Amino acid sequence: MPSPSAHLHGLLVVDKPGLAAAVAPPPADAPPDQRLPTSHDVVQRVRRWSGERRIGHTGTLDPLASGVLVLCLGQATRLVEYYQGHRKQYYAEVLLGAATDTYDRLGQVTAEASVPALNDAQIEIALRPFRGSVLQSPPAYSALKQGGESVHRKARRGETVVLAPRPVTFYQLDLLEFSAPNRLCLRLVCSAGAYVRSLAHDLGQAFGTCGHLAVLRREAAGPFSLAQAHELPVIEAAARQGRLAELLLPPGFGLELPRLTVLPAEAQRLGYGQKVPLGSPGELLDDSATGLAQAYAANGLFLGIIRCVDQEAGRSVWKAEKWFGSDE
Repeated sequence: MPSPSAHLHGLLVVDKPGLAAAVAPPPADAPPDQRLPTSHDVVQRVRRWSGERRIGHTGTLDPLASGVLVLCLGQATRLVEYYQGHRKQYYAEVLLGAATDTYDRLGQVTAEASVPALNDAQIEIALRPFRGSVLQSPPAYSALKQGGESVHRKARRGETVVLAPRPVTFYQLDLLEFSAPNRLCLRLVCSAGAYVRSLAHDLGQAFGTCGHLAVLRREAAGPFSLAQAHELPVIEAAARQGRLAELLLPPGFGLELPRLTVLPAEAQRLGYGQKVPLGSPGELLDDSATGLAQAYAANGLFLGIIRCVDQEAGRSVWKAEKWFGSDE
């Protein structure tokens, strides 16, 4: 394995393992190596294998869920905030007839009810109100925080957790298959902050019964997809062979921000923290809703994130917000 002094900078797209439909959940008292990994567990494993201490992820996946988990290593950890908030695509299976405290099949059953006879047309009608912008109540067993503490910790202590509904968007919600009498296979695209577990719970109520999430696989997160993802054994093997850097995407890859090319003298001034006009006179370059852009050298090297701070003589004026420079 690499020494603790190893330094790796870039993005690692992991195909996180989860729970498949035909596999029984591990018992609560299963040894750690047999439990479903959390996103934090994945970070810890890659940290141990790589020797790189600075690792963060851009959005959690529940232990049940498999699929795309994006890790930022080394200098790329400074970019985590810019990779958050993008759309996610999932394949999900919802099982009707039973509700659980966690809203998925890893939880304890809290209610059971008969499932009415359903057909594809009835299911389509029930799905319609969930498409678009909706108010959704997050599950009590979630990583959201109240008073500085994750609410799932409060829920596991038996405390009552009340979370206010919040706006989320389901851009796509399609029925792929209905396996009578009670399994729905869905594909959906949603905004950041949407909980598929809550969707499964709410769908159960919409059908006049109850329900929970049985399978979840994240197929894409923003510009990252399963096509770029590596399974954990592949990552471990690459680390043992000293080839983990070959699996990394460069810092800045896939950022959904305008891209500006800067000259060496401009890059040097930005690196010193100075405000720098960019573009030709009369050319206003701030077309980003956030006022942010990516700075690149002429050779395509990612230099950092810059912010538009002013307009001067018909030019946009920029200042470095997260600067990497040409030597990092």
